[in-house]
Amino acid sequence: MAQVLVVDDADKIRTAVRRLLEAAGHDVVEAADGRACLRVLYDVKPDVVLLDVSMPDMDGWEALERIRELTSVPILMVTARDAPPERVRGLRGGADDYIGKPFEPDELLARIDLALRHATAEPPARPEPPPRDLFRDDTKNDPW
Repeated sequence: MAQVLVVDDADKIRTAVRRLLEAAGHDVVEAADGRACLRVLYDVKPDVVLLDVSMPDMDGWEALERIRELTSVPILMVTARDAPPERVRGLRGGADDYIGKPFEPDELLARIDLALRHATAEPPARPEPPPRDLFRDDTKNDPW
């Protein structure tokens, strides 16, 4: 279905998410921190990124900023740091969604599907503007 980049410093979480996503038919690539995420992003060009916040070397906030400088790939923040100010920071910083840990597996899959639908959706067609009528000034007989 899609290639998903899972970025989390916890091996157990990456493994659990990998199993969930592969069972749903997705290809999965992994990174343990923000720097590794950027290297994989260049090489693989995933369809969606799942990004943790609390990681060594380069945290999720910095990784989010750098990813947004490079691409518009959908990014779902998946993190235990889910207080309202952090969710707002993530969404305003360019994340497409923000999911707190622990999460429901079916909800994570549904949010990934939603992000993929939005990323691949055709923009709505713009209607053709109506033909412009000529405006005539009563003091002049010239069309405007």
